[in-house]
Amino acid sequence: MSTHPTAIALNSVTLRWPDGGTALDEVTGSFGTGRTGLVGRNGAGKSTLLRLIAGELTPVSGTVSTSGEVGYLPQTLTLDDRSTIADLLGIGEKLRALDAIVEGDVDEANFETLGDDWDIETRADEALRDIRLSSADLHRPVSGISGGEAMLVAITGLRLRRTPITLLDEPTNNLDRDSRERLSLIVRDWPGTLVVVSHDLDLLELMDDTVELHDGELTVFGGPYSAWREHLDAQQAAAGRAARSAEQALKKEKRQRVDAESTLARRARAGQKAHDSKQGAKILMNQRASDAQVSAGKLRGGHDDRVESARSAFDAAESRLRDDEHIHLELPDPEVPRGRAIAEINGSNRTIHVRGPERVALVGPNGVGKTSLLEVLISGTKPEPGRAGGKLLTDRVGYLNQRLDTVEDRTSALENVRRVAPNALDGEIRNRLARLLLRGESVNRPVRSLSGGERFRVSLALLLFADPPSQLLILDEPTNNLDVQSVDQLVDALTGYRGALIVVSHDEPFLRRLGLTTVVALDADGAVREVAL
Repeated sequence: MSTHPTAIALNSVTLRWPDGGTALDEVTGSFGTGRTGLVGRNGAGKSTLLRLIAGELTPVSGTVSTSGEVGYLPQTLTLDDRSTIADLLGIGEKLRALDAIVEGDVDEANFETLGDDWDIETRADEALRDIRLSSADLHRPVSGISGGEAMLVAITGLRLRRTPITLLDEPTNNLDRDSRERLSLIVRDWPGTLVVVSHDLDLLELMDDTVELHDGELTVFGGPYSAWREHLDAQQAAAGRAARSAEQALKKEKRQRVDAESTLARRARAGQKAHDSKQGAKILMNQRASDAQVSAGKLRGGHDDRVESARSAFDAAESRLRDDEHIHLELPDPEVPRGRAIAEINGSNRTIHVRGPERVALVGPNGVGKTSLLEVLISGTKPEPGRAGGKLLTDRVGYLNQRLDTVEDRTSALENVRRVAPNALDGEIRNRLARLLLRGESVNRPVRSLSGGERFRVSLALLLFADPPSQLLILDEPTNNLDVQSVDQLVDALTGYRGALIVVSHDEPFLRRLGLTTVVALDADGAVREVAL
């Protein structure tokens, strides 16, 4: 239970998509004031829940109530290249109105737009300095800053607005280590109620409360992610013990039921033998047979009741256990000999060669050109002046970009994989998708209707199931928008891949699990160097 007053309350909230699918069903729960981490598996509905609270979606039934105005940061920022940093902060119109008034424009509309925010530029300067910018940057175009910098500016804008409630959906996406540290400082001193959806465990550790969305239910835990995880693990361990005990009890009752049937069968054979040999009076033997049937019925009924009771106890215990599914893939060998040249990374100072099934991570601060380098590799074009470049030495390459736009949204997972593996039978594709935890009707639904985690696994399927298999996989920030379990599943999938790997990621715990051969740091001047993670 949260010890904070209620800031957000949901009462029997149901939301359905236009195609009739149910997104949330009868969800009831609350968020307290202070900082709350909203956790749950991909597809549980966390982002949908935030959009409901923000008023972007309207439930078909139930109510959402808040204690004040809500500010909202979506997972993906929609950036207009013509926008300025002031626009991204949400103060562009006010600044333009202030500039007009200073220049002598007495239009009443400017005064209405500015309101009481005469100090808006000073306040913006103070807020921007926390992310190492200033009021001098307000008129810079957003096209001139990195995605991570844009994310920090947008978050700073929400803080500047001082709404009573703020919702942040995956705010650490595309943030490097330095930017994450700056975000942590901002979050620690956040004014008002803050609800954060994130896979960043360090950020979740700053929360006062943890709320889990699981199977359509909201559960509040007073404490940060690690304390909640410890509580859940203990709970699951106890449920596992209860389930094993109930399973043993069920097996015992089933054995006793079988033993009882054996006893009844022996009695029946003995009774039939006596009847056949005419031992005793006929009326007496008929009475004994009738009594035996009644006794057998009672015995069977008693055992049946105990078996059913044990089965119910086992089902109840097992229902408290959660699925913890792992991906286990047997992937075809892409046949990459150890000495085979796969790619070159050309810095201004040196060239780094990727040979054989090596695993290379590209790291560096936001804006240094990591994504640009990947795009140069894929396109075969020359880099911009002062940027690192390179070239591919194989044409069997799979590329997973940040936008996941290699997937055809209008078609199904089955049809998407058939596109890259045209010779595979539908049954074989289904089996492969099932190993990526895509099962049943989900493989036939349009990809656009799938959850973020499911959509990601379809994108991963296009890379891993391509025929012929890719000799090199290139991944750009693959853990963006993935929950903790999905990151585990990605590591499981990549563990079975025997080709070369080049990955860009700010997620250092994820990189450490990949068995990297080399870590290459990019510098702002286009230089490259090998570093320790």
